[in-house]
Amino acid sequence: MTPAWIVYAWPRVLCEAAQVSRLQFAHLSTQVLVAGDAKHPAMGQTLWLGDGGRSVAGVAWDWISLPAGVVALADPLALITNLQFLNQAGEVLAPLESVCRLNEIVHALPWQYEVERALGLH
Repeated sequence: MTPAWIVYAWPRVLCEAAQVSRLQFAHLSTQVLVAGDAKHPAMGQTLWLGDGGRSVAGVAWDWISLPAGVVALADPLALITNLQFLNQAGEVLAPLESVCRLNEIVHALPWQYEVERALGLH
């Protein structure tokens, strides 16, 4: 399996924030790092690839399994990517704006299904 944090080593991909929807993200891997039990939640990482035609973007994050079978982002501010978002003038977006764009990407993906599959729930 490809470790999720490898995205740090990938070449930077510049992307106009308004064009993010053009990236077609696909699941690459999901790892269960802590299997969890009745007293402790399962935890892991997932990695998704976005094909922009000329370059490949990656987005990775930690997830946690909450009670009642819900999986969630462990920290919505701790998403790892090689994407660098630009505004229409070509200026780099501020970190908070970039995190918002990344969260939009994540929330549009069927990542919970992939995590549940890794946990053996599907």
